[in-house]
Amino acid sequence: MSYRNKTYVAFASEDIKSYNLMKAWNKNHNIDFDFFDAHDINTALDTSQPDTIRRRLRERLNNTKQVVILVSDTTKPKGARSSSFLYYEIETIASLGLPVIFANIDGSRNIQVDKLPTKLSKPYYTISTSLQPKIIKYALDDYVPEFMSNSTKVGPHKYIDSVYEKLGL
Repeated sequence: MSYRNKTYVAFASEDIKSYNLMKAWNKNHNIDFDFFDAHDINTALDTSQPDTIRRRLRERLNNTKQVVILVSDTTKPKGARSSSFLYYEIETIASLGLPVIFANIDGSRNIQVDKLPTKLSKPYYTISTSLQPKIIKYALDDYVPEFMSNSTKVGPHKYIDSVYEKLGL
């Protein structure tokens, strides 16, 4: 099951509350959501130099099997600004060819193209979901293996409503 592999969660600093929510799901025994957080590898302190932080981010991404990117109004602009760490993460994710799940913080189940980082929009094969543990876990188990099998699919995709219904969402 893909969710048992190291998962890297990328996000704009403004969205740290949503990342902390995912970590809480992971610790809550009443929620069926488990992932090995790649952020636990090679911790860099906030006071570290930017080059040190980038090196640590690269090490984490090199040890990652899949990525969840938290999507909000700040994702695209921050992901396009070369001075931001999110930009560096997106560039590295693309260069490593990692599978990407976009989790929409606003709860949308749709592809929010206007919020997605351009580098990972086209022709990169991605899946967009709402920020809910069941659908993210489903994507880690369903989409990631398909991505890894050299699927001929390209561009952003989403799950149809019946997948959410099947999961009780």
